Amino acid sequence: MVIISHGVDLVECARIAELMERHRERFFERMFTAAERERIDRLRNPVPHVSGRFAAKEAILKVLGTGWRGEIAWTDMEITNDALGAPHVALSGACAEVARKRGIVRILLSISHTETQAMASAIGVQ
Repeated sequence: MVIISHGVDLVECARIAELMERHRERFFERMFTAAERERIDRLRNPVPHVSGRFAAKEAILKVLGTGWRGEIAWTDMEITNDALGAPHVALSGACAEVARKRGIVRILLSISHTETQAMASAIGVQ
């Protein structure tokens, strides 16, 4: 396994809570796939989870080296969890194309959060 790139992001949960309060539907539709939104809807307190996912998508963009621009959509990155809760990344669209061009075949992801902050670390590997 060869590491191609690494990205880290830190988010204040209060900032995400405000986005959810003011623009919930628009924010969710723009940021999350249907499967991701379905999981969020089942949570009693979704703010830390949503904050972690937001940080994860920002970290993934850093791995790709693009930032959020051009044809890239937030929904080109889907974060799921396996049976043990470990996060997994599936890329599609422009994100998948950028990853392919950079030789990234998998993105390893770690997400952590408290009530006030969320962080994510993503590593693109060949």
